[in-house]
Amino acid sequence: MIGIIGGSGLYRMEELTLRGEERIKTPFGNPSDAYILGELGGREVVFLPRHGRGHTITPTEINFRANIYGFKTLGVERIVSVSAVGSLKAELKPTTW
Repeated sequence: MIGIIGGSGLYRMEELTLRGEERIKTPFGNPSDAYILGELGGREVVFLPRHGRGHTITPTEINFRANIYGFKTLGVERIVSVSAVGSLKAELKPTTW
């Protein structure tokens, strides 16, 4: 099974055929959100929005240990992670293109 971690801007996947959601308690605390179980392109997948739905978790608050533990608990063997990265230049303020 494949796990997909959505980054900034990827909070849900329209193409995902939803089968349900699962909240998992881990020894590391709570994952970012409920795991979304479904099918994508004929493959069973588990999707997790890294920052939570509505982008409520900042990058420094992401409980990556809990996120990965939850995927493992659900039987995920491979993970694809999608990210968007900002600039490290002070003169480039947020929303600058």
